[in-house]
Amino acid sequence: QVQLVESGGGLVQAGGSLRLSCAASGRTFSSNAMAWFRQAPGKEREFVAGITGSGGVTDYTDSVKGRFTISRDNAKNTVYLQMNSLKPEDTAVYYCTGRGSSWYVRLADRYDYWGQGTQVTVSS
Repeated sequence: QVQLVESGGGLVQAGGSLRLSCAASGRTFSSNAMAWFRQAPGKEREFVAGITGSGGVTDYTDSVKGRFTISRDNAKNTVYLQMNSLKPEDTAVYYCTGRGSSWYVRLADRYDYWGQGTQVTVSS
């Protein structure tokens, strides 16, 4: 069973930056695709970014393209989400998630394990 622990959330002004980290336990991390989702109050959980097990392919939802970067360090069993030029509409709880396949998908119910979430608040 893989466990995920997120960190790096917080309060930032619009235009600022944050970097989220997600540390994973388990020996199969490098073969698992990882992703970040977010959920704002009153809204459904949405896909933000995904990365293949090798880290060679990434994908982003349109609203964060050019501002967010997902990456991973398989030696450290950690996935990151660098968030730049943050906007108030990025305010949400951000969740790290992984699945037992080397390819990511954009559907939350296709993921096998989830972190507890970390709050990101962007003030205007």
